[in-house]
Amino acid sequence: GRGAYIQGYNCQTAVDDAHQIIVAAAVSNQPPDNGNLMPMLEQTVANCGQAPEKMTADSGYWCPEVPAAAEELGTAAYIATETRQERKRNKTVTEGEASAGASPREAMWHKVRTKEGREVYARRKAIVEPVHGQQKEARGFRRFLLRGMGKVEGEFGLVCIGHNLLKLY
Repeated sequence: GRGAYIQGYNCQTAVDDAHQIIVAAAVSNQPPDNGNLMPMLEQTVANCGQAPEKMTADSGYWCPEVPAAAEELGTAAYIATETRQERKRNKTVTEGEASAGASPREAMWHKVRTKEGREVYARRKAIVEPVHGQQKEARGFRRFLLRGMGKVEGEFGLVCIGHNLLKLY
């Protein structure tokens, strides 16, 4: 009803590019995504025994420390630094490496706009986005039935396990 308090949760998933298997999942009660990328990458390494060669993330995950931290684990990060609308308006294509004095954000902007960066980032919509759509539309998971962080984490874990079992089946 009006004025009712609604507890919100922010769910994160890391998905493999070959079969759309969820390899890491987490729940937060904080709205921004930008602090969640490295924990998801670290969980992926722990769950899979190795770091992925590449990872992509939308602009909500941008954090200046992430590219170097991911590289230390052996993962090349491709993180959008602009919204989808900004990318549509600015069609700049870059080549080579970013200039030596570029900030981490400028370097990532340059990297994502190279031919390879565009190809890698474009795959994101065919890797992780369908998983979210399958959970929401095909399986009807649009809200949590339980309350409290621990219970919500368990519920989301079951949703992810169900997704993976259906993919493997």
